[in-house]
Amino acid sequence: MKRFATMLGAAALLLASGSASLGARGDIVLGVVLEPPHLDPTAGAAAAIDEIVYANVFEGLTRIGPDGQVRPALAESWEISDDGTTYTFTLQKGVTFHDGTAFNADDVKFSLERAMAEDSTNAQKVLFSAIAAVEAVDPTTVKVRLKHPQGSFLNNMGWGDAVIVAPESAATNKEHPVGTGPFMFDDWARGASVTLVKNPDYWGEPAALEKAEFRFIPDAAAAVPALLSGDVHAFPNLQAGDALPQFEADPRFEVVIGVTEGETILATNNGKKPFDQLKVRQAIAHALDRDDIILGATSGNGVPIGSHFSPANEAYLDLTDTYPHDVEKAKALLTEAGYPDGFTATLKLPPPPYARQAGEIVASQLRAVGIDLEIVPVEWAQWLEQVFTNKDYDLTIISHTEPNDINIYARDDYYFNYDNPAFDAVMEELERTADPEERKALYGQAQRIIAEDAVNGFLFQLPKVGVWDARLEGLWENMPIQANDLTQVRWTD
Repeated sequence: MKRFATMLGAAALLLASGSASLGARGDIVLGVVLEPPHLDPTAGAAAAIDEIVYANVFEGLTRIGPDGQVRPALAESWEISDDGTTYTFTLQKGVTFHDGTAFNADDVKFSLERAMAEDSTNAQKVLFSAIAAVEAVDPTTVKVRLKHPQGSFLNNMGWGDAVIVAPESAATNKEHPVGTGPFMFDDWARGASVTLVKNPDYWGEPAALEKAEFRFIPDAAAAVPALLSGDVHAFPNLQAGDALPQFEADPRFEVVIGVTEGETILATNNGKKPFDQLKVRQAIAHALDRDDIILGATSGNGVPIGSHFSPANEAYLDLTDTYPHDVEKAKALLTEAGYPDGFTATLKLPPPPYARQAGEIVASQLRAVGIDLEIVPVEWAQWLEQVFTNKDYDLTIISHTEPNDINIYARDDYYFNYDNPAFDAVMEELERTADPEERKALYGQAQRIIAEDAVNGFLFQLPKVGVWDARLEGLWENMPIQANDLTQVRWTD
């Protein structure tokens, strides 16, 4: 049976060796692959931010649970008008931010209007595009009026980009995050770790853990000994490679392979020659052998995809046969496009092992059809600046871990440089559609359009391979959102 798993930059695994009787200890060290550029989820696109602070430090009106469903958070309940355009949220009472500032409806209004603003730096500003107005009715009641019904609105409010921040601390959240969650920021040792401590004044169910350290371990070869030595207790998303059977055979550890939202793609600069030609992109699609890539980059645990959509989603279409692996067809398409001898290009690879390992395989496969790639390793900050922000790249490999994010293909100035009015029209209709079956059909149309356009090389859904001390409970099996939620994590005897 194919085993699922999840995405890019965070992971944790719990020690077993050398800790025979820790009892119900109150601290945990989690291994994560990437160090975040900062710690404000409302001002950055890096998944590594949410993987530390989502649900732990910051909270939104709603939250996404481990089952992927929307749950109450700072809003204890809500009512929706008959026409679907007005949401009235009743807020939790007695909530304070970590600096002692009281939380109320004004903070919600501030946060949503800040995210919507013309000069907003929110990486997911589109989440708020349907909002017409936000009204603080009274300290515990907020009314949000939409321009039109939006079936995804409550889900949108559960993203890390939609967490509620206070005007008193919003400007300094990048370096010293102040939220309302069960954990507070304690320390950031640059290049080493971020430490959170328990919030003694948390409004909800208190955390069982007293302290949590997120330790940055980008090298997969270093992650395994860190777990075995006891330096790290858990790796929620371990790039274990050949070492995974060792943990599966060791009763001191629990190995959990779950589903993910991380679509791993050979991202392509559609606005740059020769990638602006459909036949060139189709040739690349035919050159890719997903099975070999999945075997080499995920030890066979990834799930092949043919479009930008999670196989765990009920609206998923299997489009992997749109461009089957066919070297001769790829060569013929390159000839038709005017490149009978192929061409050269660069492949910028960020640090995660899945990207570096997949990159070597992809380069070999494209070389077989005449495309010679220069592999350029880049650090995470460089990738965010050069590729994501400045679109200074030909090809790159990355896992997009935001939930249900196919709408990024309709965004102006997104780093793919893709523009298709037909796709945009489907997204606009989807935005205004609430009926589940109609939304499912529209998602199907959207998947087919970008698959046939070969916008990117669609590779696999990144598996979530969790490895942790068998005495730990409460870590997520699946990753429906980019998070390492510690709210229910505890040690057992």
